[in-house]
Amino acid sequence: MTHPGARDLIDPFDRVVRDLRISVTDRCNFRCTYCMPEEGMQWMPRSEILTFEEIERLARICVEHYGFEGIRLTGGEPTIRAHITRLVSKLAALGVDLAMTTNGATLRNLAHDLRQAGLQRINISLDTLDRDKFARMTRRDELANVLEGIAVAKQAGFDRVKINAVVERGTNDDEIVDLARFGRDEGVEVRFIEFMPLDASDAWQRAKVVGQDEIVAAIASEWPIEVVPATGAAPANLWRYLDGGGTVGVIPTVTKPFCGDCDRVRLTADGQFRTCLFATDEFDMREALRAGETDDEIARRIETAVGTKWAGHQINQVHFIRPKRTMSQIGG
Repeated sequence: MTHPGARDLIDPFDRVVRDLRISVTDRCNFRCTYCMPEEGMQWMPRSEILTFEEIERLARICVEHYGFEGIRLTGGEPTIRAHITRLVSKLAALGVDLAMTTNGATLRNLAHDLRQAGLQRINISLDTLDRDKFARMTRRDELANVLEGIAVAKQAGFDRVKINAVVERGTNDDEIVDLARFGRDEGVEVRFIEFMPLDASDAWQRAKVVGQDEIVAAIASEWPIEVVPATGAAPANLWRYLDGGGTVGVIPTVTKPFCGDCDRVRLTADGQFRTCLFATDEFDMREALRAGETDDEIARRIETAVGTKWAGHQINQVHFIRPKRTMSQIGG
């Protein structure tokens, strides 16, 4: 429900912005090949990271001034931020749809506490079911812990548990059907994500992208499926299994961008406001917070930033410019 007195925050293309993605840390306990280098990451100094109080204040301004309805916590890896359940409690009190994306490695120890603190939905990254391949892709031997984390998350009673699987040609594209079967067997929705140019090693190539059509064809060759009509501004396209086996999704950022319906903005761990995952400009909210600006002044900064939101990213254009930050630094 929209906060009383809030007004719509509308970008230059008449999209109403209602979803805030918040990175709570740039640190991660994995080193996924499509995201981070194996060694040499320069972590942000802790003094530059927003405090829980600063995060809660910015989120509250978005809710109270502009009627934001959804908040998603990301990283890096959000569960390694100390006392993360305290932040979840603060944000849950705002009355929004509160979700988190995690690699799941420590979720077996945290899922029940996160749910009790008010987290409603959780997305867990799982790109492969093969232990050796998992270790190569994440550079960590943590598959068993992630699978246990998924099981515990299901027990914890979240509204929804989803699996995010980034598909990279020549790496795990042979596991599309296996991952879909895992989702059916476990009663969780698998969402396949096209490989995006946000890796730290700058190894992304268009040829490594496995597109939505290919992913859907692989699944449909095993089980009859039908498309689920789109509702709202969710990034995933959905299909349902005709035998009642649930749903499966694809986030086709590269081949079929969903920019026209985008209602999202992002806040990095160091307080930079971004209007797109691939944005080349940032707006410093940390400076405003620490300079003692009022809520109204910060709200105007947010409004100014959203006034620069573009029609969509330019991945498929020759003039595409990669963001200076990697996925782990921006927040997934």
